[in-house]
Amino acid sequence: MTGTRPGEGELPSPAGTQGPIAAGVGVEQLAGGGAALGLAPVGRKAIWSWLFFDWAAQPFFTLVTTFVFAPYFASAVAATPAEGQALWGYATAAAGLCIAVLAPVLGAIADRTGARKPWIAAFSVPLVLGSLVLGLASPDTPHAVAFALAGFAVATLGAEFATVFTNAMMPDLVPRQKLGRLSGSGWALGYVGGLVSLVLVLGFMAASPDTGRTLLGFDPLFGLDPATRAGDRASGPFAALWYVAFVLPLFLFVPDVPHRPVRLLDAARAGLGDLRATLREVRSNRTVAVFLAANMIYKDGLVALFAFGGIYAAGVLGWSSIEIGTFGILLTVTGTLGAFIGGRLDDRIGPQRVIAGALVVLIACGLGLVSVDADTVFFVVEVAPPQPGDALFGSVSEQVFLAFGAILGAAAGPLQAASRTLLVDVAPPASLTRYFGLFALSGKVTSFMAPALVGIVTALTASQAAGMTVIVVFFCAGLVLVSRIGGSGGANENGREQ
Repeated sequence: MTGTRPGEGELPSPAGTQGPIAAGVGVEQLAGGGAALGLAPVGRKAIWSWLFFDWAAQPFFTLVTTFVFAPYFASAVAATPAEGQALWGYATAAAGLCIAVLAPVLGAIADRTGARKPWIAAFSVPLVLGSLVLGLASPDTPHAVAFALAGFAVATLGAEFATVFTNAMMPDLVPRQKLGRLSGSGWALGYVGGLVSLVLVLGFMAASPDTGRTLLGFDPLFGLDPATRAGDRASGPFAALWYVAFVLPLFLFVPDVPHRPVRLLDAARAGLGDLRATLREVRSNRTVAVFLAANMIYKDGLVALFAFGGIYAAGVLGWSSIEIGTFGILLTVTGTLGAFIGGRLDDRIGPQRVIAGALVVLIACGLGLVSVDADTVFFVVEVAPPQPGDALFGSVSEQVFLAFGAILGAAAGPLQAASRTLLVDVAPPASLTRYFGLFALSGKVTSFMAPALVGIVTALTASQAAGMTVIVVFFCAGLVLVSRIGGSGGANENGREQ
């Protein structure tokens, strides 16, 4: 996960020592923003503190949403894995619907009240409390399913809304020509945080009920009982404590725009009026409208990819939690490197080209993944299937799957980081929080569609590969729309240079 980008030096660590944490994005290079809204020049401490929000928040998504708690819920808490997957999907959809409806409204209100930190603090509370509740979801506890689903949905709302307001601080911190590096560095540092947290939980806390040992072969810490999967359940409280520890620098050291003394009810009325005006602006601003539509489609594809990637590997290759967890670590590593490199490319060639290139890679690797099954690669090349007793990832089909997955992971980070940079380019600066609310809306409003179509096609064809091909179609549609966004490569509609 760590390493330097070609041609660049190393970034000083927050404590002032030298280290390879975010190479190519020296804090000295990023510092100096804040003039746009009358803030004092932003220094290294503020840049590092903003970057650490991604480090603080990412373990919730890595541990709870994807690799540890979600599989635990489906396999140990719900009545059956199929029921668990369905219930988890309903909770995800409910949280996504709330985010889609409320994010633009809250963004509009925040633009009226000015300061973003109070909103980040307010939404940090449900993130932390919801994650702590997950620790109560023991298989032998009454209402464990309700605890798990409610805690997950509430924490997801907090995490997503806090991210909306943190993203809106970006233009206040650095000049436009450094936004790509700032965004890419945040994503990369988030991936590092996700990797470190995943290794800590899988290596020292979450143990197999069969062996009583963790992934690294240790007895679980703190007396966590493997029989009740206590280590898996502890991933929620762990993510909460991690967030509290590492989000504090943002509140202490990152400058914020001045708070405007307005009544909340007045701000709500004015904010809703602003939101209606924003929607009218979007309809008349082709660049923004096309970008938000593209973001909606390719983010939908990413949601399905992350939701079904492990299921596909388990189905076609017979992977267990050890293989899937190791695969997740690999994707986190390549995602970090991809985010670092993508941030540099963003500043050099513009976010639109980075997004288009990432989508091309995702399309190619998506087709590569569906070309693999236990005894076939590239659709037609026959290979020996995995056998019991083989070394980890010992078969050719597993190795090809790993290679495609690693490259795909490297493309996912730049796609998401460049997306928020491109929004800064095309949105009016004075209404940026509102537009980040719409950005969140476009990423959530149809987040059910690709997973639903994957399920429908899989059921109709009885083929996991056919179902996964739907995701490639979403990436292709997103690429077509991205190619039609105007203004990239020169001055955008708001006069900023790319």
